[in-house]
Amino acid sequence: MNKLTAKQVTSIKKPGRHSDGGSLYLVVDKSGAKRWVFLYRRGDRQREMGLGGVDTVSLASARELAADARRLLQAGIDPIEAKNAIVDEIPTFGDCADDFIETMAPQFRNAKHIAQWKMTLQEYAKPLRPKAVDQVTTSDVLEVLKPIWLTKPVTASRVRGRVERVLDAAKSKGYRSGENPARWRGHLSNLLPKRKKLTRGHHAALPYKDVPTFTAALRERPAVAARAMEFTILTVARSGETRGMKWREVDRVDEVWTVPPERMKAFREHRVPLAPRALAILDEMALFGTDPDAYVFPGQQKNRKGRPLSDMAMDMVLRRMKVDVTVHGFRSSFRDWCGEESTFPREIAEAALAHVVGDETERAYRRGDALEKRRRLMTAWANYCEPKTGNVISLKRRAGA
Repeated sequence: MNKLTAKQVTSIKKPGRHSDGGSLYLVVDKSGAKRWVFLYRRGDRQREMGLGGVDTVSLASARELAADARRLLQAGIDPIEAKNAIVDEIPTFGDCADDFIETMAPQFRNAKHIAQWKMTLQEYAKPLRPKAVDQVTTSDVLEVLKPIWLTKPVTASRVRGRVERVLDAAKSKGYRSGENPARWRGHLSNLLPKRKKLTRGHHAALPYKDVPTFTAALRERPAVAARAMEFTILTVARSGETRGMKWREVDRVDEVWTVPPERMKAFREHRVPLAPRALAILDEMALFGTDPDAYVFPGQQKNRKGRPLSDMAMDMVLRRMKVDVTVHGFRSSFRDWCGEESTFPREIAEAALAHVVGDETERAYRRGDALEKRRRLMTAWANYCEPKTGNVISLKRRAGA
């Protein structure tokens, strides 16, 4: 019993069966692939039961599975027949994901959080959904993650974590065994770029001195996404806040855009004073209609009628302009401008970015949101962003562009 070590399992290259004892064998195929099998005799027949590949089933887990099989044999039950008897009861990954969300819904923060989980596990994890949950492997998980791991690192990290939780829940219900193929530490961490390369907050930003020139180039583009981009820059909003903006949130009399709590990262209402250029953009968008429940920046493709711009619309504007920055990075451009070119206090700049500043006690004494002070700030920023006559600055382009 227990003849093999974890190191040997990794290092053995010779094709054939390598015994661990207790009828458990490590099988190395000629291709180099490795898997676990349990060999036993039933009557006058020798039978072989597969226990999974070493990429998803560790040595310790294989030993547990072999011990389960030996107990069945001692009880007079054929392990393979017992396994086949429950195959039809194994749900798909999609069923498990949907059941997990329904079960855990009470612990989610709000309906938006639930919707994010559903979208993640329905769209990004779509290739996994039809698979029996006990058949999901590391290769399957990598197939889902690799296309977005570098281009959408935050989303990819969330997808991985949510897939891991669904598979853990499936294992707790007896639908799976062995290691979780979506586990990061000691597993996917060896197959994908390290998390330090995926840290949030390091969004490529355009130097604030280049923003006026960028604005001039942006105005040459007639697309709704270009108007949404400029509006986002002027209001220093997050892209999702702009894309989800509805006309009922706009007060043209007081020249204020009020973003409801459920659409804010901090789940707090945020009032945004609108500078003259931001109002002019709204005048352009009003040509599409101003129904209170209509999106200010509607999607223009047939499949997006009545829906907001897609989450890639503004990114595509940047790609077509061949400017190596992110939409979110313009918030950093604004913050740098505040610190280096303006005399506005730090807390006013942070309030404009909808950042929570200070501890709970400090925030309690700061009752208001300094709207009028922020109006002066946003007007000054909009004036700075206005294209300057004769101002020619080459924008940083993507490598190879």
